Amino acid sequence: MKTFSQQLTDPVIEKDILDLQNKIRLFRDEKIDPEKFRALRLARGVYGQRQPGVQMVRVKVPFGKISAEQLIHIADITDEYSNGNLHLTTRQDIQIYYIALEKTPALWAKLEQVGITLREACGNTVRNITASSIAGIDPKEPFDITPYAYALFRFFLRNPIQENLGRKFKIAFSSSEEDTAFTFMHDLGFIPKVKIENGKIVRGFKVLVGGGLGGQPFLAKVAHEFLPEDQLIPFSEAVVRTFDRYGERNNRHKARIKYLIAKIGAEEFLKLVEEERLSLKSKSFSVSTEIPVAEALDKNENEKIFTTLRIIDNKKYQLWLDTNVFEQKQQGFFAVGVRVPLGNIRSDKTRQFAEVVKKYSGEDLRITLNQGFLLRFVPKGALPALYKELQLLDLAAPGFDSAGDITACPGTDTCNLGITNSTGIARELEKVIQNEYSDLLYDKNIKIKISGCMNSCGQHSLAQIGFHGSSLKAGKNIVPALQVVLGGGIAGDGEGRISDKVIKVPSKRGPAVLRTLLDDYEKNATADETFNQYFDRQTNNYFFLLLREHADLSALQENEFKDWGYDEFYKPAVGVGECAGVMIDLVSTILLEAEEKLDSAFTSLDEQLFADSIYHSYNSLINGAKAMLLSKQIISNTQYSIISEFEKHFSATGEFQLESGFKNRILEINKNEPTKEFAETYYNHAKLFFTQMKQYREKQLATQDGPAVALN
Repeated sequence: MKTFSQQLTDPVIEKDILDLQNKIRLFRDEKIDPEKFRALRLARGVYGQRQPGVQMVRVKVPFGKISAEQLIHIADITDEYSNGNLHLTTRQDIQIYYIALEKTPALWAKLEQVGITLREACGNTVRNITASSIAGIDPKEPFDITPYAYALFRFFLRNPIQENLGRKFKIAFSSSEEDTAFTFMHDLGFIPKVKIENGKIVRGFKVLVGGGLGGQPFLAKVAHEFLPEDQLIPFSEAVVRTFDRYGERNNRHKARIKYLIAKIGAEEFLKLVEEERLSLKSKSFSVSTEIPVAEALDKNENEKIFTTLRIIDNKKYQLWLDTNVFEQKQQGFFAVGVRVPLGNIRSDKTRQFAEVVKKYSGEDLRITLNQGFLLRFVPKGALPALYKELQLLDLAAPGFDSAGDITACPGTDTCNLGITNSTGIARELEKVIQNEYSDLLYDKNIKIKISGCMNSCGQHSLAQIGFHGSSLKAGKNIVPALQVVLGGGIAGDGEGRISDKVIKVPSKRGPAVLRTLLDDYEKNATADETFNQYFDRQTNNYFFLLLREHADLSALQENEFKDWGYDEFYKPAVGVGECAGVMIDLVSTILLEAEEKLDSAFTSLDEQLFADSIYHSYNSLINGAKAMLLSKQIISNTQYSIISEFEKHFSATGEFQLESGFKNRILEINKNEPTKEFAETYYNHAKLFFTQMKQYREKQLATQDGPAVALN
């Protein structure tokens, strides 16, 4: 395969893609450890799917902002490399499925031509930064958070401090105290705030840390009620560095930052964060609020063009206006939500939709957290014509972000971890709302969300009415099932609710469960009582008893042993998930990583990227110590414990003689400014340490067979 130099102008990106291409070749030739290769491709957005021999590629779209031309480009790539289907995710990414591994470097190169990357879209990295899709147009926002989200995305992209985390790390920005980005369920969450100082308006953020979904959801804790805007990036860097050093690395189920904070306490965690301040790239980071924004259409011109257009079915049009359209803070302009069922849209329709976007909203488009699109800056006079064109594309369904706009992950369609089919049941539940409870298309207080397993990619833990895939045993047979969860959602200003588990029922009874819940709510709730208020008043046990009849397995029908969308009888088939990029590290593999980090440290030093060089040197030291401990079958679960264990088993015994001791030497990283002098000194220490490690390992292997140790 030829070089990408003809396609790309950025040598850093070209090197990154060529590295993936080379590693694929080594993997196919069995010259690279499979788990090491998996970690590498995950950090480059290439994710193994349920079907063997093909990959899912995740396209990283920071805070969901995408242009019509970029969307067309992705649609073309989907036709060339995949099956013509694009999937919009709850993290504002785009996923493409059924791609041959060898084709992923070329696909990546074509994406980079229009400024889109795969880098750190998966794996143990800082993932795509999400934000409220209404940021910048929200009438309730103190200021537009978009420039800050973009700056943080750029800061972490290819940043060595987040390339080898113990687990994934997720960040969200909400546009206001409404908290429409669910900051309370993220590793780091930011809500914009302003205050008056010396007669001037000062910007800042309320900061949440340590939230997360998954099988064991945690609500985030408040780190700062008001963090000045220039401290956003320094604080975020310090948090990630702290998580990298002290976070769990062996047990993936306990490796998120929420468990670290639960273990040591928020106060101690923030103390460790503060200890990183001296070593940060910047002690203050001013974000330019003048990032390029797509030019809005001229309001008057569009009113002249479209005001004569008549709508035939005014009732349907009015329903669409009432449920999918709202006026922006910019007077005379409107935002239009577009429902994309299950987040799936074909490439041909994508291209047609992109042309509509260019015509009516000046390309200011966002992928939304509920797997849809939001057009922005649509002039009032253009709304009738826009509605007609969306109708022709079957994209004018009413009820955007309502009870009828159900969120669902791909489940068993493509995911290794899927237990049951989340997309099939989602379609059925949407039919129930549309055909039997159409008034709920106006209701944005009830959200229905579905995940194929407990890991909550469909965000069921945030739903007023949620379901996740499970199974039930009926005699000798297994029945596909749904765990019903109720009462989750946004409380506002960084506070939220985690839904409660209520009961488990066969999947085919999901529609009946929904009818029972909605009928009971309609019949017994008081005026203006929200679903969550009603849930709190009645308590969990009330709903358990209400739904108990649906859990009765004494009279199962034959079709209940089959999952939605399948003709054959259900058989659980859960594979190994790749969300965490779990690694099984051999000693030689870790030493190779140490050498690669040392090379990166030298390159960064040569390019005068001193903070990056220091962190690469640090990772080389950590990986080297980890390899040496593993050679003695000593397994440590955090970077800090690696440092302590190496000091105990090597430095203290005299096997490694390091001036001032290994622990003192390596922890100089957060006790010095990232200057040229310190970067050079630290690199030389790492280089000397690596030389000593190689010599030690050679002697070890000469006297005994090196243990084939795995780190699980």
